[in-house]
Amino acid sequence: MLKDFFQKKRRYATIPSEKTKRDIPDGLMSKCPKCGTIQYSKELDKNLKVCTACGYHFRLNALERLTMILDDGRLFEYDSDMVSVDPLKFPGYKEKLAKHTEKTGFRDAVITGEGTIQGYPVVVAAMSFEFFGGSMGSVVGEKVTRAIETAIQKQYPLIIFSTSGGARMEESILSLMQMAKTSAALAKFDEQGGLYISVITDPTFGGVPASFAMLGDYILAEPGAAFGFTGRRVIEQTIRQKLPDNFQTAEFNLQHGQLDKVVHRKDLRQVLAAIIELHSTGGVSKREG
Repeated sequence: MLKDFFQKKRRYATIPSEKTKRDIPDGLMSKCPKCGTIQYSKELDKNLKVCTACGYHFRLNALERLTMILDDGRLFEYDSDMVSVDPLKFPGYKEKLAKHTEKTGFRDAVITGEGTIQGYPVVVAAMSFEFFGGSMGSVVGEKVTRAIETAIQKQYPLIIFSTSGGARMEESILSLMQMAKTSAALAKFDEQGGLYISVITDPTFGGVPASFAMLGDYILAEPGAAFGFTGRRVIEQTIRQKLPDNFQTAEFNLQHGQLDKVVHRKDLRQVLAAIIELHSTGGVSKREG
């Protein structure tokens, strides 16, 4: 009958069995945390871990970052044997360090060294949020300071990629001291006419933006990167006001004069090379710029 022709048909969704789920290799697919698009991890890697649907920049660890930026991904690493200890005998700290080392394969939250970008030699430091939330302890501060001192000695441009949840509370005042130490080293670097480019990635909060992350001659950030001294919730509770939806994003901070430029990941290597070329022989010195 005619009414049977127009009768609604039930729609069924196929639910994968446990066996089917087991047959899908781990890491094969990745879901964008912003728009929810599911895509092949290999395709995401080819796109520099930027969502093809919405442009969301997935977080990178230090090695991924440096491999992407440096010529042929080659890095001569500094202080690779430096590890954190437990100077204050903080309960559970040693166990946490061991857990993060095993999970990430890193010894601490920053990797430093030197390489080249389009042929220009640079000293670099890259932080990893996945190691202890990118927190800055004594090792992070010491490695960054030593990298700055090497850049002074070799007269190389300095690039630091920041991501951090703040100072490492398990090291208390020793962690907070790293803010002054890195800032003092950068002041000396500036006196010598050194070029420092700070690249802020998501997220960067606490002692890192309160020290070396915001002291660059050029301060760049990736799209959508959140950064500031403290988080939205704490600020709203303090001032008892509702903050804008895009508060503390790279775009918001650029609009309010806290950044020089928001740079898409695919353009970052070229932008860094262009800045270095500008300040190299035949361009302009930092003092002239």
